Order: sequence, then structure tokens, then C-alpha cells
Amino acid sequence: MRGLGWIRPHMPEASDGILTSAGICEGFAGAGVSSRVLIFAGFAGLVAGTLAMGAVEYSKLRAEHDRQAAALAAERARLETAPDAELDELTTLYVSRGLSPGLARNVAVELTAHDALAAHAEAEYGITAASRAAPFRDTFAVSAAFAAGALLPWLAIVVIPGPSRAAVTFAVVLAALALTGWVSARIWQVRPVVPMLRTACVGGLSMLITYFAGHLLHP
Repeated sequence: MRGLGWIRPHMPEASDGILTSAGICEGFAGAGVSSRVLIFAGFAGLVAGTLAMGAVEYSKLRAEHDRQAAALAAERARLETAPDAELDELTTLYVSRGLSPGLARNVAVELTAHDALAAHAEAEYGITAASRAAPFRDTFAVSAAFAAGALLPWLAIVVIPGPSRAAVTFAVVLAALALTGWVSARIWQVRPVVPMLRTACVGGLSMLITYFAGHLLHP
């Protein structure tokens, strides 16, 4: 589904946000705390979860960015000091992937003439312009996806009054999780029934566990 392809990498974070926020809200609701405490706990979980997700993602992407930068710097140095050996290495790589020696040599020569560093980066390390780690951009996207998912259960807790709050929030979250399953299925072009049921059932079970944990363990 082309129109939804741009959200594909961030569906897991959105689902994590929904489940994390819903679990916190349902757990505190099960404990029977006041509305003010429940709303504050949900908001604190939303903020803490978003920041934690961003921090973890940034650390991971920063390490990947540094690894890629080091590999490219080393490759650039080798291209400057031993270009012929690097051309032979590139040819060997293409031969190992199924090209005939003559064709592999021609491809290596043409790609080297166009952009030697890019050719070696992709062939040796799988690094392309699209795969280069962008810590700040990707961290923001992941954090935003988590926050968007986490916002829904918290808003349900805020908006829905009285004793029906936990039950209605439970239903809203199940619907949201089913929707994420449907979107994922459309993106990957598979039948949506199983992903929808799987995400809804897992989410429902996790909310029930946290609700009853709060109910049983709260002093």
C-alpha cells in the first residue's frame, strides 16, 4: 500500500506507545486511585516512555552512525593509497555475487569512475545514501510515533468520566490496536484478519494483567 509506506518503520513504536500507556492507565485504574492521580500517572508514563524511547534510539543510531563513518573513512584512505587494489577487490566482490569476470571488471570500473567511495561502501558494507544513519531525524520520528500511540489511551482516561473509564479505555485501545494490525497488513499486503486479532488479543491480555495487578497489589 504505497500511501502508507512512509509509516512502515514506525508502526512498532506506535503500538509500543499504545500498549505502554494503556498498561499504566489500566494498572492505576485497577488500583482505584483518584482521577487526578490516574491522569498524572498516565501523563508521566507518556512523557517518560517517549523520552526513554528517544534516548535508546539515539544511542543505537549514534553508534551505527559512528561505525558507518569509521568504515567510510577507512575506505576513503584505502582508495587514495591503493586504488588499483581496491578496484581488484570490487571486481572480486561482483564475481562472488554471480557476474562473469569480464562483466564484473567493467561494472567495477564504471562505478569507480562515477563514485568510487559509494561503490565500495555499498558493495563491502551495504551502506547507501538511504541507509546512512541519521540519529537526530530518526530519533525524532521514533519518539513522535511512540508519543502519538501513547496519547490515545491517556486522552481516553482524561475525557471519559466516572467508573466506566477503565472499561471504555480498554475498548478504545483494543480498537486502536486492531487498526495498527490492519495498517500493518495493508502495508505488507497480507490478509488483515490475523494481524488485527493478534495485536488486539496481545494488547487486551496485557491490559487485563496490569489492571488486575493494580487491583490486587495496591495496598
